[in-house]
Amino acid sequence: MKATSIPQHELSFRQSGIDSSGTKFILTNETVNIPDKAGGKITFVDCPKEVGDKSYYYEEEFPKERIVIHHTAGYLKGDIAQLSRQGSEVSVPFVIARSGHIYNLWASKYWSYHLGPGAVGGNTAMSQRSIGIEISNIGFLRKKTGGILHTSYGTNDVYCSETETAFYQKLPTSYRGERYYAKFTNAQYNSLVLLLRFLTARYKIPRTLIPPVKRFEVFGSAAEAEGFKGICSHVNFRASGKWDIGPAFDWAKVEKGLKIGQ
Repeated sequence: MKATSIPQHELSFRQSGIDSSGTKFILTNETVNIPDKAGGKITFVDCPKEVGDKSYYYEEEFPKERIVIHHTAGYLKGDIAQLSRQGSEVSVPFVIARSGHIYNLWASKYWSYHLGPGAVGGNTAMSQRSIGIEISNIGFLRKKTGGILHTSYGTNDVYCSETETAFYQKLPTSYRGERYYAKFTNAQYNSLVLLLRFLTARYKIPRTLIPPVKRFEVFGSAAEAEGFKGICSHVNFRASGKWDIGPAFDWAKVEKGLKIGQ
């Protein structure tokens, strides 16, 4: 899908509540206070299935010690479908669309698998004690003849041209074998900051970002993963097969938004 077509794609979901598999969701806006010193409010789009299926997460509560940021490697309707597959038990409570809308699939006090087999510290233990946030973003891109950038889904899934620099970032050196990555939107950063403020205050998670030298590295041991309390990303748990949150993500914007060190 072209980057220029994504706003209409997302608007279609907001209007219909129907994902790429044809499943209907009941979308309801909910605005709540952010329980920290700065205050303010955050608006969620509550997003349960119309049929009431809850089989993609566990209604079990565990203390939350960290927040793990992901990107979906997809587009919103497919993102919602993939994260709510019946019986899959692989999901996250929050998906942030490119528009900045925060879709809340289920209560963040519960859990689902979101780190994957082989995750440092264990997929079950780390998933239970963390809150996953997915940002809708296609991930890495590849260039074909004519300066066209396409997605990992194939050369026919054209994202943008090489001249449309507002939609992608080219790295000076490759990261996990790839040099072109789709950018995130300002609306996504703004919503992510609000969501991080809300979650860290609600669950008393330290408002600490993983240090810059570790942001694109894997935790060195289970003990290191278990010992980290704060905000990190998927790549900190997986040595291969995952690129999120990746080098196109602007940690400095998040740091500034959270006023860390100020």
